[in-house]
Amino acid sequence: MTNQLLSVEQARQTIIAEGLARRGGVVESVPLEQALGRVLAEDIVSGIDVPPADNSAMDGYAVRAQEALLGVILPVSQTVAAGTLPAPLAVGSAARILTGAELPPGADAVVIQEEVERTGDVIELRAAARPGDNIRPRGQDIARHSRVLSAGHRLRPQDLGLLASINRDRVSVYQPIKVALLSTGSELVEPGAELKPGQIYNSNRPMLAALLSQCGCQVVSQDRVADDAAQTRQMLSRAAEGADLIVTTGGVSVGDEDHVKAAVQALGELSLWKIAMKPGKPLAFGRVGSVPLVGLPGNPVSAYVAFQLLVRPLLQALGGQRVSELEYRQLPAAFHWPRAGRRDEYARARVSDGRVELYPQQSSGALSSVVWAECLVCIPAGASISPGELVQVLPLAQW
Repeated sequence: MTNQLLSVEQARQTIIAEGLARRGGVVESVPLEQALGRVLAEDIVSGIDVPPADNSAMDGYAVRAQEALLGVILPVSQTVAAGTLPAPLAVGSAARILTGAELPPGADAVVIQEEVERTGDVIELRAAARPGDNIRPRGQDIARHSRVLSAGHRLRPQDLGLLASINRDRVSVYQPIKVALLSTGSELVEPGAELKPGQIYNSNRPMLAALLSQCGCQVVSQDRVADDAAQTRQMLSRAAEGADLIVTTGGVSVGDEDHVKAAVQALGELSLWKIAMKPGKPLAFGRVGSVPLVGLPGNPVSAYVAFQLLVRPLLQALGGQRVSELEYRQLPAAFHWPRAGRRDEYARARVSDGRVELYPQQSSGALSSVVWAECLVCIPAGASISPGELVQVLPLAQW
């Protein structure tokens, strides 16, 4: 481990590489109704065409295009609704057809009902038909033997609908990553208790547990650790017994009561510490025994920003998911940033009238800034910003 500060991108690549080396894990088959948010462990190839046969895209009349000229009068020989098997279309006739109904053999076009004058069982065409008009051809959406989803894809509601449409009722997915979450700090008190002098409520635990759940992880433990070296080592050892990943908050700086760094070095290996970013500089990455560990800063904004930039891609890599690149936009600044910092800064911001404005309080302890924000502005080390200058923006919506 080097004491030199790594750039955010260097840290991301180091952490992602470690995650990819441990990629995947146990695979299980689950019913479709239990697959939301799970990561596919297989490529999905369709065994059928969707739709399975030519069908009508509109309510109207199925015809032979060569017979369906402007002003032609045709008798209606049958009615075809969705879910019924049509008879072959009689020569010189039309078939009343409803949206989604299978096209009668012999028909090659559908004239919509607004372009037809019907009298009894006879229609007069107000427009000529061309082959293929208003028809959804067999396999238009999905062709048989085509790949529709790839391994590593995290399943969304629309994906489940797609799987159902090709007759898949089960899928092979990776088991969720088991995460042990440890909050360090003797000053921490859980919400619901009365604060004593010197204490603060533990905001990191519910925030990070929710972020981990949002990433599809199973949070197997949520413990609080006092600022005690022996207890820190004991709790880390216990966390490693039942988890695929340990996430801690606090205790990774250089204070007298910051014990996580030393405990990780005693129990395993610390491969990364200190990132050239603000907030979030004191971040530890290593392992306890064979279990990877991320030690996030204790300040809640630092923990949030570091999670999104560094922990989320690690979880994607570990869980078999494709790792998402950061999505940047460039927008003009509505603020003045005169001071050039020594680290990349991620300021909480919002877009108003096409310009980026900053939250007035940028302290790493001001969690209200994250609640207010809709994006992070990346201000490179050594840069100063003037109003109107283009800045790089990371929309929070990507996460």
